[in-house]
Amino acid sequence: MKEHLVQEQEQLRQECLHLQSRLDAVQSDCQKEREEKLLLREQLWQSGAELQQQADFCSGLGSATCSLLWSCSASEDTVTHWLADGKLQSFLTVAGQTLESFVRSLDSEVKTQTEDHNSQEHQFVLALAGTITNIAAVTSGRNFLSSEAHILLDTLVKLLELMKPGVFPKLKVLMLMALYNVSISVKGLKYIIENPGLMPLIWTLLNDGDWEVCLHSLRLLQSVLLEEEVLLPLGSSLLDPDLQARVSQLTSSVKPSLRQAAQQTLEDLQALQQGRG
Repeated sequence: MKEHLVQEQEQLRQECLHLQSRLDAVQSDCQKEREEKLLLREQLWQSGAELQQQADFCSGLGSATCSLLWSCSASEDTVTHWLADGKLQSFLTVAGQTLESFVRSLDSEVKTQTEDHNSQEHQFVLALAGTITNIAAVTSGRNFLSSEAHILLDTLVKLLELMKPGVFPKLKVLMLMALYNVSISVKGLKYIIENPGLMPLIWTLLNDGDWEVCLHSLRLLQSVLLEEEVLLPLGSSLLDPDLQARVSQLTSSVKPSLRQAAQQTLEDLQALQQGRG
């Protein structure tokens, strides 16, 4: 009996030693795995920090480069040279895609209210839009846009439709200025008014709340009203009493330039109504 107990105790001792050995091995593996995870986490953090640094650098470089481009594009000779170089189309394609990507990222009203509009990212897209506006301000540039950049023109209208009231008015103003500059060309204006969203867009932007957005919306509307050749396709949209009422409201603006533009536009709308009456 005693020998049997001794054997059982020895067996239990061996089992305990075996279990302890397995426990030590598992604990060692767990410790090694924990250390590996911590190392991977540290590497991931470092990679994230490096990527952010690279993104900040690229954003800063893009902002600085496009700001220079914006400044250079104010020269008619520069735009003429770009056209002769034959690479303007590729720039406009990239610019349109970049603007669309940025605008679609403005998906939260809270986000747009808290973002710094002086950030490098915002300055970058402003410079892109400003460069397009300057290109359209030159006769050869607007002729090129009117003939060869229909996708870009459609994109500008679409992006203005997507942007919520009061969001990033500086960008809206530049895109409206670009469309207005293109509309100086009859060919450009004829293309723009073929977009069924143009008049609803102008109506929406006249209620934007930012006075400069309203002003440049009026100027685009004035450009439409001054060209008799393009009035017919717009049909009754220009005779909408609500449109005239909104323009009439803007004639009471405290901003002199907006008030004057609204008065001129109202007179044009009234003249059109009398001519159709």
